[in-house]
Amino acid sequence: MAAEGGAGAAAPAQRDPGRPAFMELFFDLVYVFALISLAKTLAADLTWTGVGETLVLLLAFTLVWALTTWGAGIVDLARPAVQVQFIGVAAASLLLAAAAPDAYGERGLLFAVTYLAIHLGSSCYYLLLLPDAVERRRSGRVLFWYTIAAVGWIGGGLATGPTRLVLWAAAVGVEYVAASLGWPVPRLGRSQPQEWRLVGERVAERYRQFVIVALGASIFVTGTTFSLNEYTIHRAWALLVVFTIVVLTWRIYIYRAGELLTDAIARSTNPSLLTQSAAVTHLIMVAGIGGTAVTSHLVVGRPFGETPPSWAAVILGGPALFLVGRGVLDYTVFGRISRSRLAGLVLLAGVAPASSLLPPVMVALLAMAVLALIAAANLVSTRLHARTPMPPALG
Repeated sequence: MAAEGGAGAAAPAQRDPGRPAFMELFFDLVYVFALISLAKTLAADLTWTGVGETLVLLLAFTLVWALTTWGAGIVDLARPAVQVQFIGVAAASLLLAAAAPDAYGERGLLFAVTYLAIHLGSSCYYLLLLPDAVERRRSGRVLFWYTIAAVGWIGGGLATGPTRLVLWAAAVGVEYVAASLGWPVPRLGRSQPQEWRLVGERVAERYRQFVIVALGASIFVTGTTFSLNEYTIHRAWALLVVFTIVVLTWRIYIYRAGELLTDAIARSTNPSLLTQSAAVTHLIMVAGIGGTAVTSHLVVGRPFGETPPSWAAVILGGPALFLVGRGVLDYTVFGRISRSRLAGLVLLAGVAPASSLLPPVMVALLAMAVLALIAAANLVSTRLHARTPMPPALG
């Protein structure tokens, strides 16, 4: 992780490069609130438009988290100047999360300006702080692309109605495409894998913590929804069901691939590309866990009664989306997809037609049963088969 020609910017010798700093764990607390805010926003508008709006915001928040995480790997977080910048990003992210529920309303411009201030400010800060030329060029590339994306974000913040969603979706799409291509800039080219000085253990640990942030948001939504509603035995039952879904999600995540991601990155012939693949899979899983948070809000709030199609889509779709991401993580680590993930998707799809005939808590109970079967299959497989990381040949 040492930066060439810039000892002041490199991590200190006493810091274990594979372990995130306490400052990063503090930073993650803001994103617990951000995911809670997004879950409640989606629960209040379960339409295709609401899903699209929430997805754009989730992608934006994830990119802030990812770039801040990657940036933390090349600076010394013990330096006061770096800590000030890191806390500044956390504060701006808190404002961003607070503005998210009304981002498509009166606070659209506030959200856009705050979002751009985080990215443009961080890039400029690193340009001034980092003495290493390679790292400055990387920050310059990121700054170039966010200057382009700013047109869409500011334009969307000034627009109203569907135009805002279209412009913001285009802007975040530009950001993700640029990131996947290495932030290419005329004459400067694109970032090379070696420019991101991260070790496999650190990458895997930060991804795991991102999943924990999402699980924490789900638990918070479950508890607060229960506490803010009148106590009934039905709500207590719903609380138990959705909490069990969260527990099973955690258990399925950590099973083998979640634990062995570090070794898989170390064994890979293309660790940079495998790291990017792991980033995508974790984003999918976090989106699925976010669906579970929405489920908590809906089912604990009204466990019985009619189950609208939009509710069923979230109750069953959250676990399904998580299993999709978890299956791709299996492929990333082992070069194959576990049959239990595929069986789980088939079972969830089979439950869907009956969801309109069942109350919300029963639909959630069926989703819980599917996840329980997968977790049980994992335990049996653990006893019967030992498995080592065999990442596929990527690139």
